[in-house]
Formats: sequence, structure tokens, C-alpha cells
Amino acid sequence: MNHNDEPTVVTVHDDGTMDGHNGVYNKHLSDMRGVYSDEAALEAAIAADGADALAYRVEENRVGSGDGALIFGTSTLLPRRIGDEYTVTRGHLHSKPGCAEVYHCLSGHGLMLLDSLDGQWRALEMHPGDVVHVPGYWVHRSVNVGVDTFVTAFTYDEDAGQNYDLIDQSGGMSHLIVADGDGGWRAIPNPRHIGYGALAAA
Repeated sequence: MNHNDEPTVVTVHDDGTMDGHNGVYNKHLSDMRGVYSDEAALEAAIAADGADALAYRVEENRVGSGDGALIFGTSTLLPRRIGDEYTVTRGHLHSKPGCAEVYHCLSGHGLMLLDSLDGQWRALEMHPGDVVHVPGYWVHRSVNVGVDTFVTAFTYDEDAGQNYDLIDQSGGMSHLIVADGDGGWRAIPNPRHIGYGALAAA
């Protein structure tokens, strides 16, 4: 961290917008190919709503760099179902896999879906006010299981990076979050998942 860095104030709104952000990216439905198990359902959603239909949005505030610097931001995940699967972010392990991350639910109803590199998994439910600590060495993604937009605020080390390829190369995360037929959700094993194994150690 640079000793000349200045303290900063940002304002975060319940809809995920952030006054003072200095970075933003949008993920569209067309960017989510390969993420969902039901590829035909995703293509049907793209055909119905358009390739540029928003899947989720991330706004970030980056101040400084190097040891001790943090990234703060928001993730806004729209409600949607792709077949039986609830909408998700792409998910990641940090490029520096020992780096942790904190997520604070601002609005909506969602989950933090997590896989450890040694074969454990968790689906932690989140409502407004809930905070999830994601330890290092856990792959993680957000899932919107509600009818409203699911908004979280996050913080992690500026130099942590993201490894998105690990999930793709592993056939997806170990579990899928799907509708239970009674208005709720359930987790089922992902038949495409082959484990992280040597990929995680690479």
C-alpha cells in the first residue's frame, strides 16, 4: 500500500449501485455459456431476451495497490431461472488461492455456494444483514434463489486476482442449485463435475 493513499468514502445503495466506484463490468446472458448445466435452456433464454440481457453487474472501488490494499465493491445478480437452475455468477477461486473474501447481503435472497479444494462443499443462505466469510482455498459463487435482485457487497485483497478457468475445467462446481418444486431451492450433485484435483494444485 502506498503511504500517499487517501482515505475514501463511497456510498452504496440497496440496488447495488455505488457512488464513487472506479470500475464496473456487466455479464450478459451470452457470457454465461458453459456455466449452466442446461445449455438448451440458456440458449432459449438468450433467444427470448437477447444476448445482451443482463445477468449480473459488478461495481468496484480500487484505491492503492500492493500489500494491504483492498478492493471493495458490489455484485448485483438478477432473478432468473435457467431451466431448473437458479441464476448464478461465474464464480472463482482467487489466483492467490489463500486469499479470503467477505460478502455482506444488502438486499434480496441468495446463497453463497462454496467448494473446498479437498472435496467439501457448502450452500450458505443469505438475507439482508447476513455476512459470509469465504476462507482461502474455497471456490465460491453467488446464487439468487429469490424473486428480487440479490445484492452483496464484497471486500478482498487488491492482489488476490480471480481464477475463473478452474471451475470451467472442472466441469462446473460440485453442486447445482435448482428449484425444489415447492417455491424453494435444493442442492443436487453436478454430474459434470470431475473434481479440482491437479488443477487446483497447478
